[in-house]
Amino acid sequence: MSIEVTNISKVYGTQKALHQISFKVNKPEIVGFLGPNGAGKSTMMKILTTYLDATEGVAKVNGHDVNTNTKQVQQSVGYLPEHNPLYLEQYVREYLSFNAQVYGVTKSRIEEVITLTGLTPEAHKTIGQLSKGYRQRVGLANALLHNPDVLILDEPTTGLDPNQLVDIRNLIKSIGKEKTVFLSTHIMQEVEAMCDRVIIINKGEIVANKTLKELRDDKEQVVIVAFDYRVEDAFLLKLPKVKQVKNTHDFTYEITFDTAEDMRSHVFDFAHDNELKILQLNQKNASLESLFRELTS
Repeated sequence: MSIEVTNISKVYGTQKALHQISFKVNKPEIVGFLGPNGAGKSTMMKILTTYLDATEGVAKVNGHDVNTNTKQVQQSVGYLPEHNPLYLEQYVREYLSFNAQVYGVTKSRIEEVITLTGLTPEAHKTIGQLSKGYRQRVGLANALLHNPDVLILDEPTTGLDPNQLVDIRNLIKSIGKEKTVFLSTHIMQEVEAMCDRVIIINKGEIVANKTLKELRDDKEQVVIVAFDYRVEDAFLLKLPKVKQVKNTHDFTYEITFDTAEDMRSHVFDFAHDNELKILQLNQKNASLESLFRELTS
């Protein structure tokens, strides 16, 4: 088990930042850690990287307790904090060389991470000359220097333009094929594009811990249907497991069902029994963003 968190709580004075948090992350797996501002995401990440002590509970990384085996945890973890701390006046290789000495890794590893993170064309520049996207690559390269099994990334795509987003996303997905990646973000599209599973936290407590497929499937579905004649909502409301019917345009309806079962066959049977022609019949799942709003409202 790469990350194992059991009943972790963190209290600042009278404020509970985390309350009895428990979860596990396997290898290799990319897990998105989601929540609104102030939910406790960064606090949990700082506990896992030994920057903060938990008030109570146990957290382990690669089997090492974050409180009693601090050095082993730090050797196991590559960390990219939300505000990427870089020395802007240093050259890329100079900065990585400095950190390589801290980690005690060979100079050949510097060139490996430069290649891995796509920094080669910019490696001759000072960090201050780099775009935000390339600065994030420097931060990732630094986090990978000591070849850790676990990467913890706090808002790794914040402030990037669309092209930079795609580049960093592909890089993280590539890394996640061999390592455990635990990342926080507020960009739902990035979660859907990168992650195998999501853990949603709200007010210091976990409100969801599921794969993306599970998170979508166990929620309501919407069937969009267009008939050749107008149908009274009352008739459609008699369909099984119907939660809501909405006439969106002319003879087109959005029927919300409170089930993961594909209900299009029931709508087809309804049309057949009532001698209606179906001009359109599609299924629409609620987006992750909608689910996030629902769980954290």
